[in-house]
Amino acid sequence: MLPIRIAPSILSADFGRLAEEVAAIETADYVHVDVMDGHFVPNLTIGPVVIEAVRRATKLPLDVHLMIEDADRWVATYAKAGADIIGVHAEAAHHLHRTVGQIRDLGKLPCVVLNPSTPLQHIEWVLRDIHSVLIMSVNPGFGGQSFIPSALEKIALLRRMIDERGYTVEIEVDGGIKVDNVDLVVQAGANVIVSGSGVFGTKDYAATIAELRRRGEAARAR
Repeated sequence: MLPIRIAPSILSADFGRLAEEVAAIETADYVHVDVMDGHFVPNLTIGPVVIEAVRRATKLPLDVHLMIEDADRWVATYAKAGADIIGVHAEAAHHLHRTVGQIRDLGKLPCVVLNPSTPLQHIEWVLRDIHSVLIMSVNPGFGGQSFIPSALEKIALLRRMIDERGYTVEIEVDGGIKVDNVDLVVQAGANVIVSGSGVFGTKDYAATIAELRRRGEAARAR
């Protein structure tokens, strides 16, 4: 059974003191970085230069979520900038299997991301080739949104699909997850918890990370 992993999203961090903010989440498992291009999603965030800065600020794996069009053109750039896990949207990849292979050839871990309305069938034939699936529990583009409850059924269906095939694939969930609902996400079958404002909107990041982990592990043990 894969361990519970906590991945604070720096989308909700104070970018004026980004290195300090990243240092304050060193008890997490991944640093989640949202890259938005203003085309695939209606927002602009950061590029490779910021990834390089985050890479210098932490030894944690960088979980880089590319919410961009033409991801194939940029995968190598973000790999070089310091990404360890590279997530691409199934909706934005014309040849998803090729993109997954490209990420692996670069020595990185491929993740495929699904928007709330995208069915699991989009990843069925690449599932054996990827490190993780990221289920969006909000519509991508902005932080601070509320969790979409139907994501729980989708997580459970994906968990069953992975287990029936005997694969070792992490299920990551991003959007509206906080201390008070993390147990539902883990019970549905997820093991990687992305939380932006749920961590960076609290006074003590380390305490919040510890509580997310504790509640997740307790939910799994039930």
